[in-house]
Amino acid sequence: LDEWTPVIEGSELNEHPYAPLTPASRRRVAAEGDDLPVAWLHRSLRYGEKLATPDTSVGDLIGDVDPMRVAEGRRLGDPETIHFGLIPRSHRGIVAINELPDLAERIQVAMLNVMEERDIQIRGYVLRLPLDVLVVASANPEDYTNRGRIITPLKDRFGAEIRTHYPVELTDEVAVVRQEANLVADVPDVIIEILSRFTRGLRGSNAVDQRSGVSARFSIAGAETVAASALHRATVRGESEAVARVVDLETAVDVLGGKVEFEAGEEGRERDHLQHLLRTATAETVREHFRGIDFAPLVEAMDGGVLVVTGENVTGEELLGELPDLGDSDLYDEIADRFGAQSAGERASAIELALEGLFLARKIAKDSDGDRTVYG
Repeated sequence: LDEWTPVIEGSELNEHPYAPLTPASRRRVAAEGDDLPVAWLHRSLRYGEKLATPDTSVGDLIGDVDPMRVAEGRRLGDPETIHFGLIPRSHRGIVAINELPDLAERIQVAMLNVMEERDIQIRGYVLRLPLDVLVVASANPEDYTNRGRIITPLKDRFGAEIRTHYPVELTDEVAVVRQEANLVADVPDVIIEILSRFTRGLRGSNAVDQRSGVSARFSIAGAETVAASALHRATVRGESEAVARVVDLETAVDVLGGKVEFEAGEEGRERDHLQHLLRTATAETVREHFRGIDFAPLVEAMDGGVLVVTGENVTGEELLGELPDLGDSDLYDEIADRFGAQSAGERASAIELALEGLFLARKIAKDSDGDRTVYG
């Protein structure tokens, strides 16, 4: 759409001064000529959207007779008695209808003439309006909602059908989360990657009802949850910065379990499936990012009886202070450099991920008790 477009001032249908639609506008153009007042409409105002619901009426989308105008003395068949709906008011613009199958079939029938013959019929009166409108509609697959269908004649009038899908590449999923999530704390990219792998694992799990699916909103909600957990810790413990860590992912499991629909035979095992898939996602991420790093100095130090305590209320500086001394080894710096970690919170997040990776690789032990986790 052009950024600005001229319209007849006061027109309900955004009519162009050179192409008036309604009898009233044509009379104004004929009477006022070059003195016709013209307004400029921004493209942001040329987009209309309607969520289709079963109670949506023809009047909402197409229009209806306005009884107030009839009461003023106009004849019932006068076009000026019509109160136009969303589609005519989107003339020279775009109108989007979400969840189109939820529209009653008789309402869908009312849209046929608008999209093909470019006229509207209201209570038996035909008003020919050469509308210039782009109609966009969204619909879930029929086996997902089972609430309705798009009638074949209406479906035939759409010029193109685009089938969307979940992000194919992991990087695309991470980018979607980064773009859409409202994060109240610093969530490192590696944490978002774990959440994205977690989501993709759920989509491939036989325990999950794949007809319902697991959308990108799951990853987005997970990122917002771990960010909130990090902010809570920073607020309670007085940290100068809030950085999400691996320990915050457990909070996401608690919160997001209700967003997944499992198969009928999985009652009571939902949390086990979620935790297993989260561990798998974490292990895959660790292998991807820590390839080539020699963790032998840290493993040897942990074998010597050193315990590292972490948890949702343990600050980053406290975690770093509990790490064993590795002598001349620069392993901690090497781990931090893999993620560009500079601050104490970022370094703690990276090193805690390394500890979790060593546990998943069965190099060290881990004991979790409530909000406290001990590596050793």
